[in-house]
Parts: sequence; C-alpha cells; structure tokens
Amino acid sequence: MPKIVDHDQRRRDLMQATLRIIVRQGLSGATMRDVATEAGFANGAIKPYFASKSDLLSATYLYVFNATNRRVEKATKGRSGLAALEAFADEVLPVSDALRDEARVVLSFWGEVAQNDLHARTTQETIEPWRAQIIGWLEQAHEQNELAADIDISTEADMLITYMMGAQVNRIAVADRFDGPAFAAQLTYYLRRLRSRREDSAS
Repeated sequence: MPKIVDHDQRRRDLMQATLRIIVRQGLSGATMRDVATEAGFANGAIKPYFASKSDLLSATYLYVFNATNRRVEKATKGRSGLAALEAFADEVLPVSDALRDEARVVLSFWGEVAQNDLHARTTQETIEPWRAQIIGWLEQAHEQNELAADIDISTEADMLITYMMGAQVNRIAVADRFDGPAFAAQLTYYLRRLRSRREDSAS
C-alpha cells in the first residue's frame, strides 16, 4: 500500500526547517538541499512545494506572521481599547528569545523586498490588516475616553507600525541595547503618552 503523504505537514516541516537554519546561520549561504536535509527529507522532496529559495523564504515569513496572528487573537480576546493594543504589541515586539528568532526570519525576508515587487506586496498585505486592527482599538479607546479627542488615530497607527517594524531590526542589529525589557519599557512609555494626552486635555 503506498504511503500517504501529508502535504500540509510536509510544507510546515520545510518552513520550520528554514526558520531553524535562519536562526542558526542565516539563509543566504544555505541551499535548498540544506533545507531538505534539515527537515529530514531527500533533496528532491522540496521542489514540489517550493520552486525556489525565495518562494520558501516568503512562505516561512507568512508562517511566522500567521503564528503571530494566532497569538494576537488569543491575547486580545475579551479586551478592547488600549488593553487590546498593549496585548497585541506584546505578541509582535521581539521581547523573548522565540520572538527574536522570528525577527530573524522577518529581516531575512525584508532583505529581498527591495529587489522583489512580489515580496513587497506580500509585506503590504500582512501589514495592512494589523494597521486596521490598531485603528479599531484606538477608536475603541477614544470611545471609552482613554484618549484625547484631538488625537490623530490614523497617524498613531502608522507610528506604531513603524515602531514595531523598526523593533524587528533593532532586536537583531543592536541586540545589546534592544532586548525584551527595553521593548517592554518602550511600550509602557508609548501607552502612557497616549493616556497622558487624555489627562492633559481634561485639565
């Protein structure tokens, strides 16, 4: 009886192997054969799933992004306004070793974005839903009187997206200065700044 192959699981195995290689040595010097070996497969097993290393990197980026979204969904359940925003940021900012490893995947993918319009569109398609969520939570915060009436919610959302994307870079490039406690302190400062505006407007 022929062996039944779980193709979805095989794709996950290959993406997880890619993540491990990126964390350990970076992907630039690794070959598709290296990824297949890391996953425990024969060299030819990878081609039916990913035509190129670029395709594999894009899929691994989306794998990390979707994992983040699942954490965000769980963390923000039953929360609204600034509480939901804080829970969201806690799952995106690279505050732990595991999230630092995911940041390595993100940076590896972004390294190709400048040369690949398809990857640039993929990045935009992942960031836009986050922006919409942030705007929604800030609007809730405004309705719950957590924010001052004159806050530009759209600009605040863009600033937070810019900060979180930059945090991925700093966690890897300036690791001795930007670690988990540093990001936690920055997030606390950011949320306090939003709340202080409300207090200032009421005085």
